[in-house]
Amino acid sequence: MKIKRLLRYILFLFVTVCLLTGFTVAHKGYELYRQALQTESLTKQVKAIRDKEGFTSFEDLPDVYVNAVISVEDHRFFKHHGIDPIAIGRAVLHDIQAGRYVEGGSTITQQLAKNLYFDQEKELTRKAAEVFMALELEKHYTKDEIFELYVNCIYFGDGYYSVGEASEGYFKKVPRDMSVYESTLLAGVPNAPSKYSPAKNLKLAQKRQKKVIARMEACGYFSAEEAETISEQIVASN
Repeated sequence: MKIKRLLRYILFLFVTVCLLTGFTVAHKGYELYRQALQTESLTKQVKAIRDKEGFTSFEDLPDVYVNAVISVEDHRFFKHHGIDPIAIGRAVLHDIQAGRYVEGGSTITQQLAKNLYFDQEKELTRKAAEVFMALELEKHYTKDEIFELYVNCIYFGDGYYSVGEASEGYFKKVPRDMSVYESTLLAGVPNAPSKYSPAKNLKLAQKRQKKVIARMEACGYFSAEEAETISEQIVASN
C-alpha cells in the first residue's frame, strides 16, 4: 500500500509540474505574441508581402500546385482553425521516441506566423507565440488568403523568396503556367531549399517530388494511374 501511495504521489507531482510548465510556456508565448503585434501590426506585415513585386494571388496558382503543397505541408489545412492537434500529438510522440526535436507539427498558418514575426529557433516559448499568432491570422484572413501569403514569403532556394520568383527563376514562366510536373517539383523544394533546389541538384529535387506525388495520391488528389504517369515523366526527364 505504501508503494502505491508513493507512486500516486509521484504521478501527482509529475502531472502538476507538467501543468505548471505548460501554463508558464503559454503565458510567455502569449507575451511574445503581444509584443510582436505591438512592434508591427498584422495588417502592415501582410501589406508588405502583398506589395512585393511579383506577388501571386491564390487565383493565379495552379490547383495542382495548391494541392501538392497542402498534401506535404498540412493536409488538414482547410479543416482546422490554425492549429492541428492531431499533427501536434503525432509530432510530440515522434520527438519522444527520437529523444530529440525531429518533427514540429506546424500548420501552414503557423509557418506563416513564424515567417511574419518569429525566428527559426525550435523553442517552446516561440512555438506557443506562433500558435497565438496563427489563431490571429485565422481570425482575420480566409484560408485562400493565408495560403497565398504563405507561398509568397517562403524560401525556395537560389535567392527566391516567393512562388513567383521561384517559378520565373527555375522554369522561366509565371506560376499559373506551371505544368503538373513543375508544380509538384516546386512544392517539395521549401522543405529543404538548399538541398532540393532544382538548379543545384535536380535528382534530389525529383526524389522529394516523388514523395510529394505519393502524398497527393494518399490524400486523394491523384489516382494511382495519374501518380504513375507523373512518375514516368520524372524518369524520362533524367
